[in-house]
Amino acid sequence: MRTNIQHAAIVCLALTAAQLTAAETYTIDPAHSTVGFGVTHMVINTVHGKFNDFSGTVSLEGTQLKEATGTIQTKSIDTGIERRDTHLKSPDFFDVAKFPTITFQTKRAEKKRAEMVLVGDFTMHGVTKEISLPVTLKGPIKDPWGNSRIGLQARTKLNRRDYGLKYSQALETGGLVVGDEIELEINAEAVKPK
Repeated sequence: MRTNIQHAAIVCLALTAAQLTAAETYTIDPAHSTVGFGVTHMVINTVHGKFNDFSGTVSLEGTQLKEATGTIQTKSIDTGIERRDTHLKSPDFFDVAKFPTITFQTKRAEKKRAEMVLVGDFTMHGVTKEISLPVTLKGPIKDPWGNSRIGLQARTKLNRRDYGLKYSQALETGGLVVGDEIELEINAEAVKPK
């Protein structure tokens, strides 16, 4: 009889431990998040923009980042200039009718020195490539309504030509009207309801 009780206790402890280490999923809060980018214009300046429509999730085991996914609606591109945004939505650039989303799906999380890096598939303009996304994680904290929240910041650089975004014009003095290197910056807040 004692053996059965001990066995039951071990099973209960194992289940409790599994629950404590199970991944918890947080959903991106778009009202408190931004997905932005910067690109060189005519070699002398950086033009910034953002995407207004995006979604995603972040998974943690304890306080360790395990996974992140994200989807951006390309038609939501916003540089503050309507004429430029219309051009960016056209087949010269994002071709939003044919390629309506940009996505990221984690394959693994790696710790490099004091930094966490998400390695995953980034798909844009119909092309998928593996990228490394250095991430800073803050939290979790409890908000005033009892929800658990985390903050996630990430920044990386991409070459738009790698994804088939090749439109540009050369300047007489050298260089391109639109630079090839894009700096992507994500500042996200994600919430796990109580």
